[in-house]
Amino acid sequence: MAIKHHWTKEEILAIYNKPFMELLYEAATVHRKHHDPNTVQVSTLLSIKTGGCPEDCGYCPQAARYHTDIEGNGLMSVNQVKAQALRAKSSGSSRVCMGAAWRNVKDGPEFDNVLEMVRTINKLDMEVCCTLGMLTENQAKRLEEAGLYAYNHNLDTSEEYYKEVISTRGYEDRLETLGNVRKTNVTVCSGGIIGMGESKEDRAGMLVALARLNPQPESVPINALVPVEGTPMEEQEPVPIWDMVRMVATTRIVMPETQVRLSAGRTNMSREGQAMCFFAGANSIFAGDKLLTTPNPDVSEDMLMFQDLGLNVQKPFEKHAQRKSVEKEASQVEALGEKPKWSRPGHKIERNLEAQGKKVKA
Repeated sequence: MAIKHHWTKEEILAIYNKPFMELLYEAATVHRKHHDPNTVQVSTLLSIKTGGCPEDCGYCPQAARYHTDIEGNGLMSVNQVKAQALRAKSSGSSRVCMGAAWRNVKDGPEFDNVLEMVRTINKLDMEVCCTLGMLTENQAKRLEEAGLYAYNHNLDTSEEYYKEVISTRGYEDRLETLGNVRKTNVTVCSGGIIGMGESKEDRAGMLVALARLNPQPESVPINALVPVEGTPMEEQEPVPIWDMVRMVATTRIVMPETQVRLSAGRTNMSREGQAMCFFAGANSIFAGDKLLTTPNPDVSEDMLMFQDLGLNVQKPFEKHAQRKSVEKEASQVEALGEKPKWSRPGHKIERNLEAQGKKVKA
């Protein structure tokens, strides 16, 4: 059966708003047709460069303009990253996702170091993912050559609500970056965040944008906002577990072959709530005590939960074959020293401006 891409917002809203038990049953049925319901992929998210980001994302404590208690650090060394990857592997993770608080990738020594990190982790027989901001086609090809398995670039929310969250970049930049990744054999990871004050229509709008990508993303992370003091969204109410289950279930029905990742916000979910998400079609999690800068359940807690639920950890490269890394000396893709002009919409978002003006608490 062919995968449907041309969903409308109305169709997705109709699914999202179904009676809860009916929605859960339909999602679980779709899930079982396309996946082993007792297998979950485990990823570890590692912040290789923290803080100091020039963007104004309203949810993010790493934005330099907001007064949070995040301690910034420069780019980690290849050896530091290798040590963390080995620790993740011993804990049961099959993938390491490296995140850098950059607006976009810039050719130069730091990106060269990231490419070496990709080669290093790939040689550990682990899937390696990066989330580095916007990137060009040439940069995507360099990552592919190094052995990158996946590139994460979230749409965050609907195109309409995006303007209420971020003013320093445009939605079209997100889509262009995903398009650049698709010109390689690197898989796409793209999802969003709920609980930022968006409407149900916005949640459906984000899923429309993701589902219309052809092919659809191999991974879709669904995050519940973790409000951080000092950010514009510090006072947002926690996302009800019912909303999270509905979002996971709807994503599963709309994108049946995608791995739906239960991401940020799990510390606020009970085991029972997470079990409902797995039943509704979530088949991937981020493990480890921290997701970039926000708290996350300890991996030992997750393994105990897996044991109680009879869940197995997915082995690396089960979905897509491992690529051999090309060493730097043998590279066929040269750095072009590009300076692309990514958009800067520059409209004013009042809550973002208010957060910038707040003084640091003593």
